[in-house]
Amino acid sequence: MTLTLRYAARSDVGLVRSNNQDSAYAGPHLLAVADGMGGHAGGDVASRLAIAALAPLDRTEHGPEEALTDLEQTVERARQDLVRVSDADPELVGMGTTVTALLHTGTTLVMAHLGDSRAYLLREGRLTQVTVDHTFVQHLVDTGRISPEEAEHHPQRNVVMRVLGDFDVDLTPDMSVREARAGDRWLLCSDGLSGFVSPEQITEVLTETSAPDEAADLLITLSMTAGSTDNITVVVADVVEDGDAPATEDAASAPVEGATVPQVVGAAATGELPAVLQNPVEDPADDPVPTEQDAADDDADDPEDDDDARPARKRRPWITVLVVLVVLGGLGYGLWRAYGWTQQQYYVGVADGEVAVFQGIPASAGPLTLSTPVELTGTPVSDLPDYWADRLDGSIRASSEAEARERADRLITEAAPEPTPSPTPSATPSSTPSPSKSTATSKPSKQPSDSEQAAGTTDSADSKADGGSKG
Repeated sequence: MTLTLRYAARSDVGLVRSNNQDSAYAGPHLLAVADGMGGHAGGDVASRLAIAALAPLDRTEHGPEEALTDLEQTVERARQDLVRVSDADPELVGMGTTVTALLHTGTTLVMAHLGDSRAYLLREGRLTQVTVDHTFVQHLVDTGRISPEEAEHHPQRNVVMRVLGDFDVDLTPDMSVREARAGDRWLLCSDGLSGFVSPEQITEVLTETSAPDEAADLLITLSMTAGSTDNITVVVADVVEDGDAPATEDAASAPVEGATVPQVVGAAATGELPAVLQNPVEDPADDPVPTEQDAADDDADDPEDDDDARPARKRRPWITVLVVLVVLGGLGYGLWRAYGWTQQQYYVGVADGEVAVFQGIPASAGPLTLSTPVELTGTPVSDLPDYWADRLDGSIRASSEAEARERADRLITEAAPEPTPSPTPSATPSSTPSPSKSTATSKPSKQPSDSEQAAGTTDSADSKADGGSKG
């Protein structure tokens, strides 16, 4: 049984963007989507270059063993094309693009993937996302920091961590081999679709439409209805037995009698390759099926072509150095900010055996201690009860030195034991009564006679006998 592809490709600028930076290709043996990096110089150029490099793979010469290597090497050649073009035009420096490509050979599909464009597989009514987004938000999901539901609305969901670009950082694509099974339906799309249309809606469209072109048109319409703010590009392809695949014609391309016509959409269909790549020696049309021996013979016969060879990565070492310096600078700035914050903190602790005020936090970073005593109170910790001494472990924090000093004073005051009052000694009784206060402060009175004292004694005795009251 021979399997082939029945396909359709569509691309739309969308509702917001002024130009289309997406590109796509669909042919009998190759499916590819490239989303030029939005906001970067030359996103449309980058996606166009990627499709131009991949398109020559749409042929039957790949064996199952060679297809994986052929696709990976072609992605690398596309990256070198981006480097070469940005070298020739400084205004294009920094351009990049996603790449998601499927190369069909026999009963096998080989996939290369970089970025946040996606590949979905509908098999027996079940939709599966085959690729993994190379985004910051997906990294948060993979590490368990946010849920997939939270990722759908995360403000940084469009930050892409791996793309095909003109920089020298080695970001290799995810390479995989898939089984081609009759009845499968594949969808390749940019995030202008996947970011706005739910998997349930995609499943419904792919399940209920019979023709790939009908499914592609409906998906574009759904995305625009959902308010997509990006370019929208889709490729829908059915894996069918060879006799079931009619020739596919694109309205923008002249049909070729007796052959299946590839479809090129987006920026790749409307623009031209930069002049630096329009070199007859390197034009793939002059040698549509080059071999390794042919390439070796060409290099040997025409050494002058070495000047036009694709640049090696070491040609731009300054970019690698710049990236490293930026990363180190950002790390250093972050550490400096963190250290500066620690030096705005204060706490009460122990220094030289005394209660002390510290600037910083009670911690260390390797050999660096993050706190310094700025004032000793003069109160030995040994004079404090154990309960109060145990509190001097750095947990008494303050936002200023004055506040820390106040807390230290308060702790010392509260921890000080209350003085025990000493008893006042009682006066020794004497036989002679002391003069009363009133006597001492009034004029001296006449001393009573012996008979008066006796009468007073009798009266006192009578008062006691009468119950201590006077009539």
